[in-house]
Amino acid sequence: MEAGVERAVQKRQVLFLCVFLGMSLAGAEPLRYFVAEETERGAFLTNLAKDLGLGVGELTARGTRIISDQNMQFLLLNSLTGDLLVNEKLDREELCGPREPCVLPFQLLLEKPFQIFRAELWVRDINDHSPVFVDKEISLKILESATPGAAFLLESAQDSDVGTNSLSNYTISPNAYFHIKVRDSGEGNIHPELVLNQVLDREDIPELSLTLTALDGGSPPRSGTALVRIMVVDINDNAPEFVQSLYKVQAPENSPVGSMVVSVSARDLDTGINGEIAYAFFYATEIILKTFQLNPTSGNLYLKGELDYEAVQTYTLTIQAKDGGGLSGKCTVVVEVTDVNDNQPELLLSSLTSPIAENSPETVVAVFRVRDRDSGNNGKTVCSIQDDLPFLLKPSVESFYILVTEKPLDRERNTDYNITITVTDLGTPRLKTEYNITLLVSDVNDNAPAFTQTSYTLLVRENNSPALHIGRVSATDRDSGTNAQVKRIPRN
Repeated sequence: MEAGVERAVQKRQVLFLCVFLGMSLAGAEPLRYFVAEETERGAFLTNLAKDLGLGVGELTARGTRIISDQNMQFLLLNSLTGDLLVNEKLDREELCGPREPCVLPFQLLLEKPFQIFRAELWVRDINDHSPVFVDKEISLKILESATPGAAFLLESAQDSDVGTNSLSNYTISPNAYFHIKVRDSGEGNIHPELVLNQVLDREDIPELSLTLTALDGGSPPRSGTALVRIMVVDINDNAPEFVQSLYKVQAPENSPVGSMVVSVSARDLDTGINGEIAYAFFYATEIILKTFQLNPTSGNLYLKGELDYEAVQTYTLTIQAKDGGGLSGKCTVVVEVTDVNDNQPELLLSSLTSPIAENSPETVVAVFRVRDRDSGNNGKTVCSIQDDLPFLLKPSVESFYILVTEKPLDRERNTDYNITITVTDLGTPRLKTEYNITLLVSDVNDNAPAFTQTSYTLLVRENNSPALHIGRVSATDRDSGTNAQVKRIPRN
């Protein structure tokens, strides 16, 4: 298990990326831990006390806890022993999808004294998914005039696993006419091509049925199959050709559903049915089918679902133009989703100390974190509080902020404070979030009792009886509770 330790001015408004030099943070690299997906709940990961060089009891004494952006309790810290355990089974595909590596960042927060350590949980993939073809039967029309060496793209399988456990090869059932060639797209995806070995004769063999098998790289490998039905057709000597082989367009993430993204166009030199073109998606993933809709006649591409820059920034689509004779051409459409300022900043409160003693200067009142899911200036934030309060807002590390007292408080003047933390992003239009904190001030015995008069003159008749009431003296105390209870002791 790999581990690296990190050790990580004063303004009312501070930018998101400022660094608070007064706090300590351990090092440039985060602590790093590895776990295989589907590991059982309660599995031991590490002993944090040893990793941080702390005694066993220090984690409890310093108020140690785990914070994660995902608000997921995927880890459990036993602060008595220092053991870090897996709190739930992790599904790498659900957590990270196709992204590799699958890294879940979290922070270790020690409150007394305040210290933050960055850490990462790397979830390793296991081979728990088999390759799957969207269509169990693939129909293919091939002209009898096709020459040996001609290649025909087949539908690719999908495998939710990544790395060596993802798709690695394709095979075809033994036959004399075709073999499989595996083509690498250059983006980590492989596609099968059916390559012709010898000339077809429609009069001898009008149709062939072959089994296409997709294999992953796991040990042992998993596989999935699809039936390839090949129909041999009479000659159609011109395949459709797209005007452009690559279409690149940009679409704002707030584009309305139903709006047109791009129009693709292909042409075919043949006439009649052999020149009639129909457009369709080729090897479209589930997310593409949910997001886009293609007009088969015009080639217009429309939005079927909402775009979200924070979820997907780029879509790559392959569109096929097929004529009535079975020949086809393909083009690639790349849709780049552009960000708009549609996410308000978020404030995540980690700790709050209330009430706080009135004689507590430079005391940490609250610890919180700010984040904004937008990008660029839309994701940069400014954080502030009211100007007329005896508090300071200090930036820490990893977008953490600390609210501290600027000077001793006076409970006799203010028994509580209503603090509004305002987080504003730098996008257009600017979005903001306000978070209200009510802080109670507890009393300390900082006021001496005071008489209502500095001297009292009382007249007493002579020969009076004992215990005769001759007057009253009065004293007050500005403190509260037991600190304000006054006891009068006479002196000779």
